Amino acid sequence: MKKWFKKSIVIMVAFLTLGLITPTHEIWDAFDQNASNRSSIDSSPGTSTDIAAEPNAAIEEKTEIHQEPVDYGSLLVDAAKEQSYIKFGTKIGPKISNEFDAIIFPKMEEAIAMTVASLDDASLASLSISEKPSGNYGEKIFNITSNETGKDLIRFHVRTEKRPQEGYYYNFHYHSAEDSFMAHNNLGDIYWEKNTPPKWLS
Repeated sequence: MKKWFKKSIVIMVAFLTLGLITPTHEIWDAFDQNASNRSSIDSSPGTSTDIAAEPNAAIEEKTEIHQEPVDYGSLLVDAAKEQSYIKFGTKIGPKISNEFDAIIFPKMEEAIAMTVASLDDASLASLSISEKPSGNYGEKIFNITSNETGKDLIRFHVRTEKRPQEGYYYNFHYHSAEDSFMAHNNLGDIYWEKNTPPKWLS
């Protein structure tokens, strides 16, 4: 009866696949043998046990990868540039962007680096940048604040100045908590033109 059953399955598979696939006798021989022989067949190269072992090896490799420490200084600098361009808007930004990137922003980076140089990682991680630059003709670009104390460490501003017979300039500067925000630390000037500049954020 066992042989009859095997032949029936072979005929059925051949019929269903239109003769393209026919079960080989090796399959039946493997199952006829005892469990020890079956396990040796399963562990041969290219079987499912080898395939199952490969993902485990990949998982082990992944666990060995160490996470890079977060560079909070770079995050601050990136956010500083973003807030600056938000303040400039689409009318002022394109006209002053080259000079800002080449002259003003490197000095901004230096001022930020000096301000956070003495802070440990926990204090650095607690710093944030204000996300609402002032519009109209207000000076505020952004403040860097400690979330631990709720106090500003440094404030970056840009003032619109009209100089007789020259026209309008943007004066970039910052104020530091070290002197209670009294000193006006100059970062540089960018010339606009003789006509009145647009409002910030426009």
